[in-house]
Amino acid sequence: MSHGISAVYSPAKQLLCFLNWGTLLLGLLFSLLFCLPALAVCQFVADLPAVPPAAGQGRVWQAVLQDDEVQIRYIGHSTFEIETPKGVRIATDYNDNVRPFLPPTVATMNGAHSTHFSVSPDPSIEHLLYGWNPDGGPIDHDLTVQDVHIRNLQTNIRGWNGEVRRLGNSIFVFEVANLCIAHLGHLHHRLTEEDLKRLGHIDIVFAAVDNSSTLRLDSLMDVLESIGPSMVIPMHFHFAGALQAFEARARDAGYEVMRADTPKLVVTRTSLPSQKTVYVMMPGGA
Repeated sequence: MSHGISAVYSPAKQLLCFLNWGTLLLGLLFSLLFCLPALAVCQFVADLPAVPPAAGQGRVWQAVLQDDEVQIRYIGHSTFEIETPKGVRIATDYNDNVRPFLPPTVATMNGAHSTHFSVSPDPSIEHLLYGWNPDGGPIDHDLTVQDVHIRNLQTNIRGWNGEVRRLGNSIFVFEVANLCIAHLGHLHHRLTEEDLKRLGHIDIVFAAVDNSSTLRLDSLMDVLESIGPSMVIPMHFHFAGALQAFEARARDAGYEVMRADTPKLVVTRTSLPSQKTVYVMMPGGA
């Protein structure tokens, strides 16, 4: 006896087939939603509620960060350790004098002088990103490491003799957990409109506030105003009185100035301050 198509694909079997395909499609949808890295879109200003950040509660190693959290630890000088939810650790302005306790996954460096780059980096570092091209000319980074996207914007720099070294510095931008964090490096000049377009929206800025070997305070305040971050974290304040002078200028410019109890901060987009804030962390080493 021959069987027609309607006999093979009975209504019950058709329903079962439909349910199986539906389950498969739902599984694929959930995989796309929850398994992709949480990269920030720096050109997009999210309209989310904001709560002022709290200082850390003691020096502890955080075992696991939530998907929306980023940990920032101030190591010293211009070096910060940024840790992502997936455990990627980034050391900024990695050098041979001040380093995190553990070798980072990614190290960025700048060419100002030896406190901003390493001549003997730890060989276990997976990604070593120069902020300048040792062979001359431009260098562009556009790198994704698990849940963080890293890019750079090159700027000029002054040598010790006062002459301009073209493209000797990079502003590194880290996009992670829906936050955009920029390290200005050893910035020596104001930013152009084109620079600002390439930077996009920035939530947190690490800024050198020495008022001497990088930008003078007038120029620095103009740069911060043009970028417009929610939070500025000062660095490079090794000259006597530099930090206090910057704090005074920041207050005059309408910033709330907060002093942290520890060199560590865990931040999320929803914990960004509603008022522009200078968040001061003292160097904490490893």
